[in-house]
Amino acid sequence: MTASTRGLATALVFGFSSWFAQAAAASTPASAPDGATRAPSSASATAADTSQRAGTDSQAPEKVLRFAMRNAETGFDPAYVTDLYSRNVLANIFDAPLRYSYLARPYQLEPAVTDGMPEVLDNATRFVFRIKPGIYFADDEVFKGHKRELTGADLIYTLKRHYDPTVKSGHLYRLEGAGILGMNEVRTEALKGNKPFDYDRAVEGLRLVDRYTVEIRVRHSDPRFIYHFADPMLALVAREVVEAYAGHVGEHPVGTNAWVLSQWRRSSLMVLTRNPNFREVYYHEPVPENRPDLAADVKRLQGRRLPMVDRVEVSIIEESQPRWLSYLRKEFDLLDDLPNEFAPVAMPQNKLAPNLVKLGQRAVRYDRADVTMSYFNMEDPVVGGYTADKIALRRAIGLAINVDEQIRLPRRGQAIPAQGIISPGVTGYEKQLKSEMGDFDRARAKALLDLYGYVDKDGDGWRDLPDGSPLVIEYATEPDAQKRQFAELWQKNMTAIGVRIRFKIGKWPENLKAANAGRLQMWGLSWSADIPDGENFLGLAYGPSKGQSNKSRFDLPEYNRLFELQHSMPDGPERLAVMKKMQRMAVAYMPFKAETHRVFTDITQPWVIGYDKNLYQRDFWAYVDIDTDVLRRASSR
Repeated sequence: MTASTRGLATALVFGFSSWFAQAAAASTPASAPDGATRAPSSASATAADTSQRAGTDSQAPEKVLRFAMRNAETGFDPAYVTDLYSRNVLANIFDAPLRYSYLARPYQLEPAVTDGMPEVLDNATRFVFRIKPGIYFADDEVFKGHKRELTGADLIYTLKRHYDPTVKSGHLYRLEGAGILGMNEVRTEALKGNKPFDYDRAVEGLRLVDRYTVEIRVRHSDPRFIYHFADPMLALVAREVVEAYAGHVGEHPVGTNAWVLSQWRRSSLMVLTRNPNFREVYYHEPVPENRPDLAADVKRLQGRRLPMVDRVEVSIIEESQPRWLSYLRKEFDLLDDLPNEFAPVAMPQNKLAPNLVKLGQRAVRYDRADVTMSYFNMEDPVVGGYTADKIALRRAIGLAINVDEQIRLPRRGQAIPAQGIISPGVTGYEKQLKSEMGDFDRARAKALLDLYGYVDKDGDGWRDLPDGSPLVIEYATEPDAQKRQFAELWQKNMTAIGVRIRFKIGKWPENLKAANAGRLQMWGLSWSADIPDGENFLGLAYGPSKGQSNKSRFDLPEYNRLFELQHSMPDGPERLAVMKKMQRMAVAYMPFKAETHRVFTDITQPWVIGYDKNLYQRDFWAYVDIDTDVLRRASSR
């Protein structure tokens, strides 16, 4: 019996939670990685400067926005990072060419650093972007004391980085879908010749018309191509910064947006301060007349120069209880994502609790346009493969998962069951879809396993593989309390059908890196939409995006063909029909078990002005203010 098998047996006898906690402790590093910028912890820092924030000393009060993220950042290289948490931070440091209006609904694209919206020409195969003159990068020693202006060449370089094999872009598949003319050839040459990527080689698809104007030409009609230019993946970088910090770009973010990273303690604390070089931008958001509480704030903020606060402190608190208690102790101004276990207390019947209303707090409740899922590594010898027996195993595991119990217990009702991979709120979502992806049926699960030879061959009470070797699935997870609850349910569900399961516990960044490399057999994670379109979710099973968004490494030629077909189609019934067919293929082959679409609640302290949730505009920090008078009164109580 192996050590992991003994651990599992112990879990079954003495209780899963204690074993899980021991394993998590064994897998958790004793200290933060070396090389991090040291800074005081957010909790202690905020306790120490409460009087200054409240304006009770002789100096003018400093406006500080403080909140916590539940998962650690992985870095700040826009071309590399794919996780929601890092992208939310780097979007405040870097500008993408376009952005979404903070408050306009339906979601509306607008210029960020461009002079007007790009021209879309020749059946969406040619795009012209004009960078607005007079926009400057934050100061860095790389610039040798000179102000560095953003130009069209920076947009071209930013695009080219995704094609450089050494960058290992997590977003390349999204650009390859359009087919920027000439770029795949440059990438292929670098790959085959094992030589440096040629950034200076002219290509037909990227032309610098003048200092500020860029023409982009793509092989395939791409009606939604400009969506990507509002995404942090195309956050604009300076070539000299990337070359100066080669191999460490994600540790030295230098952008043109409102904030600079001033302090950073990895997986613990990020402190960002105003970028002195940030251009003049003024608050001009539309007043949401159907939201009286928010409308008053928006009217109050009109014409204010951005950003309106002086500093932002982002702490990493993975466990839900300390994150919630820290917020209640007023150590944070914003609770970004109310922990599910406290939803019954804070949001009974999905309404903000009377005691919190009395304190002046405000809740913002929203569907995130995401999906939670557990994926199977299609290249794994146990759960992967395209033969009938492997499909049957994945389908049986999927059928054995009681999603309603997951929603009722660890999610505390803050989700709906998923019937497919596409989430509500985006193009391609089918509200009436009912599929096996959303079924819970242990009898069918057992029948499938029996039919394909996954039976107990050695009499130990556990099912074996058809060849008689032990059937054991390994599920990667993280050591926080909620993930332990999910793991307990997985243990219960798999035990009910006679399938052994063991858990591989690691920190979120470690699991993400292993998933991208194809080293995990199974992992539970979520995917949030980058753009308001279902292609963002269909890409989770697109073969060429293996190692990027496609963690399952699913690679089916017909699915890939349909993905490329819908990519070039304009919005309409014909495209929706193709997307519908792709969703059903994903259900049939089951490269992942889509579990839920989540509902979130953010809560703000009474002194936070103007906060709302925009799913696609991540640099919201500049659009909120702190009312120091309200903060002073609250601090004196």
